[in-house]
Parts: sequence; C-alpha cells; structure tokens
Amino acid sequence: MKMITDYEGKQILVLGMAKSGFAASVLLHRLGAKVIVNDMKPLEENPLATKLHEMGLEVICGHHPLDLLERGIECIVKNPGIPYSNPILQKAAKKGIPIITEVELAYKVSEAPFVGITGSNGKTTTTTLIFEMLNQGNKHPLIAGNIGTVACEVAQTAKADNVIVTELSSFQLMGIQEFRPKIAVLLNLFDAHLDYHATKKEYGLAKASLFKNQTGDDYSIINADDDDVMELSKLSKAKKIYFSTSKVLQDGACIKNGALYFKGEEIIKVQDIALPGKHNLQNILAALCVVKLWGTPNEAIESVLQTFGGVKHRTQYVTTIDGRKFYNDSKATNILATQAAISAFEQPVILLAGGLDRGNAFDELIPYFTHVKALVVFGQTAPKLIDAGKQAGMKQIKHVDNVEQAVQAAYELSESGDIILLSPACASWDQFKTFEERGDMFIQAVHKLV
Repeated sequence: MKMITDYEGKQILVLGMAKSGFAASVLLHRLGAKVIVNDMKPLEENPLATKLHEMGLEVICGHHPLDLLERGIECIVKNPGIPYSNPILQKAAKKGIPIITEVELAYKVSEAPFVGITGSNGKTTTTTLIFEMLNQGNKHPLIAGNIGTVACEVAQTAKADNVIVTELSSFQLMGIQEFRPKIAVLLNLFDAHLDYHATKKEYGLAKASLFKNQTGDDYSIINADDDDVMELSKLSKAKKIYFSTSKVLQDGACIKNGALYFKGEEIIKVQDIALPGKHNLQNILAALCVVKLWGTPNEAIESVLQTFGGVKHRTQYVTTIDGRKFYNDSKATNILATQAAISAFEQPVILLAGGLDRGNAFDELIPYFTHVKALVVFGQTAPKLIDAGKQAGMKQIKHVDNVEQAVQAAYELSESGDIILLSPACASWDQFKTFEERGDMFIQAVHKLV
C-alpha cells in the first residue's frame, strides 16, 4: 500500500455508511485524515458506525446536517448510492469541495494496476470470468468493486505483481478524479438508473468516465455491436480493442466457424463453453480480450470456459429434478436482463417473474414469450405480467404469493425437458431486502422439491 499524504491532517467527510463507507473511513483514518462519518441510520441500528465510533472517529447518525460543511471539510467521500441531489452534496458542489467515491481512494493507495469493467448488464459475470481466467493463468488477480468486495479494502493489501479486477457502477465512476485502469471494459449501454441519472446521455457519460484518465499506454475494450458504446469510445485516448458476436474482427475478439477467436487465433469452440446464452458470449469475448492482453495462456482460458457455469443469481444453474433444469437469475432486476435470460435457452421455459412496481409495463417481454410455455407471477407487478402473458396468447399463467409458492407451481406446470427459470424483470424490494435474498429463497425452495 502506498502511504500517501494527500489526506493527512485534512477534514474529510464520509457520507453514507455500508461496507464502502466503513472501509473508506478506516483507510482515511490510517492515512492521518480527520474523519467525520455521517449516516442517516441511527447509531443504535448501525453496527459499522458504532465500530468507527469505538475507534475514535467522529460519527454523526440519524440525519444529514448541512452545517457539517462549515467545519472546514476539504473533501467528501460519498456512498455511491447517495444521489448528487442530496442537499449536502449540492452545497458542497457550490463551494467547490471535491466529491469522490472510495474507488478513487483505492486507486491512489494501490501498488497494483486495475482492470475496470462497467456496462448496464453482464458486469459481474465478465468480472468473475476475467478473475478466474487470470487466476488459472497464475497472474495473481484480486477481485473488487461493485461485485461485493470494497476496492479500497483490497487495494491496501495488493502488491505490484497483482492486478485488481474491479466491477464498477455508474454511481462509483461519477466519483473519480485520477482513477486510471490499465484496461477498461465497456460492455453495453441500456436505459437504466434513469431515476438517478435523469437521461440516458448522462448515464452513458458516467459510464464513460472509466476512460477519462486513460492514455495511449492503456487499453479500452469496446463492444462493436453497441452503437452507444461505440460513440462513447471516442472519448477514450487508449488503444481500442473491439469484440463482436456478429462481425468477424481481425484485430479483436469474435465468433467465426463456431469458435471464439482473438486476433485471428482460435481459442475455443462455442459448443465447449459451459455458460449458456448469446448474451454471455458477449461477456466471454470481452473477458477474452482482457486476459489475452494480460498474457494468459489459452489452456487456462479453455479450462475456465469449459467449467464455469455462471455467477450466483445470474442465470445460475441450480439442479435438475425429474428432467427439469432449474436456473436462478434473481439479478435480472430489469426487462432487458430477463429478455437475455429467456433468450439463453432453446428448450421450453417456465418463467417465474415479478417484484417491485416502478411504473413500467412489460410489453417488451411479449416477443420473448414465444418459447415460454407457462408464466408464474408474484409481487406488486403480477397483474401487469399477467396482462403481458395474455397479450402473448399464453394459456398457462399462475398467480402466487411468493417465490416459494412459485417454485412449486412451476414444477407442477412443467414436464421433463423444461427449463424452470427465475428471472423476475423487477427489483426485489417489495418482498425482499435484496435480489440475493430472493435468489436464495428460490434455491431453498428448489431443494425442498427433492
């Protein structure tokens, strides 16, 4: 870890707790900063804030007092989920106080280079694939970021021969100043998080922040099949490497004659890849670009691709019961993700869907219902999904109260050879705290069938 002096003796406000706020506070304290921690959750309900208080840090919980900024605050490290419309952040912006996220801290103290991965869908799968391939190839990777491991925590133990493979959200990327990945990956861009970013253009520019500090010594991995990504790639000064599932590329990654190629070299046959779905071929090609640039042997790449069955809650194979294969895609919190999940299978699908109602209809799913033989719905959006199913002419639609009942209903509607797929197309917050909790309930219910 680089013991930087950038924050030594300075008043730093950490706004928002959770794992990232806690890790940032501990790191800043270690670097000699005068840390003030502010979180909306009351102290008695806030074990992480309590721990910081016991360490001697100043902790203010239960509200966001505007007068905090009158205490000589020189920098704010904000939780990525807190919008810039927050009054403290708006006031700080007017005062010219820098606002960063903990990813910036990670970069500044890390001895290891970074690979940064962002996009609307597929980030976690691509990040995990890159990590697994580099690990199999003895490249000493570490994994961090939005995938669940706080980057500034990982960076403190990283050495120069490591590489930190980092999943990054648009929220995190809006809070960087110097962060510069050696390799940056932009997978795709869809309409998402518009309640935070207001417009798709702003959302795209937030994603493209991944490129802003790159130079000609770095690499940007670009999806040649996505027009928005191609446009945003013009902002990158790095060497560009493209990937495509539809075009044959001589200087990138593509599919040709039923095999994956990188710069004209055949790597693996598509039929030998364990991970299902065309959308995952995009993720695999992006990962392939990264690991080949990092010098990973083909044997390591093949070994991972022949065995990697998916990340938990992301088209995750659970088990087979009486000829029915069960898949957990609880991470599908939007329509696009569910479209991709349904398209991953050629067999008849029993789809389990529903969740938080954000005001949208589900008409965009109707064209994807062609091989969905039955629909089992739950949660706030159940009536809207029923309507979409009826418009598609679906004859088997079942409305249940929860995911556990949905599993039983799906099994009863299915027969040997069918796919039973949880891919909700909705956030989980109407019935669950997280999509992980929803996926775990699905897995438990499936195992109860045995």
